[in-house]
Amino acid sequence: MGRCEHPCMSDLSIDEIPEPDADYEVIAEFALTYNAYEQMGGFAYVAQLANEASHTWRATGSLPKHLDALRACLFFEQRRHRHFGDPPEGEALDYVQALLSAMRDTLKPER
Repeated sequence: MGRCEHPCMSDLSIDEIPEPDADYEVIAEFALTYNAYEQMGGFAYVAQLANEASHTWRATGSLPKHLDALRACLFFEQRRHRHFGDPPEGEALDYVQALLSAMRDTLKPER
C-alpha cells in the first residue's frame, strides 16, 4: 500500500468540518478540499483504503482512527457518488455522516 505524502491535516479545525447532518452539497465541497489521490499516492491505494474502510464499517461499525485516512475515505465517497450521478442515500449516507463524526471526534480537545 501507499502512504500519505502530506502530513496529517493537523491545521484543520473542527469548525471547518461540516456537521454530519449538513446538506450533501456542503459535505461534497468539503470532501474535495483533500485530494486523496495526490496526498496518498494515487487511485489504487485510496480505492483499497476506502473500500476496506467502508466494508469494515458496514460489518463492525469501526472506522479508521487517523484524520488523513478518514478524509481520504470521504474524498473517495464523494468521487464514487459523483460517478454514480446521485448523492448518497440510506446506508451510504449514514457512512458519510459517520466519517464526518469521526473526523470531528479526532479534533475535539482532550478533556
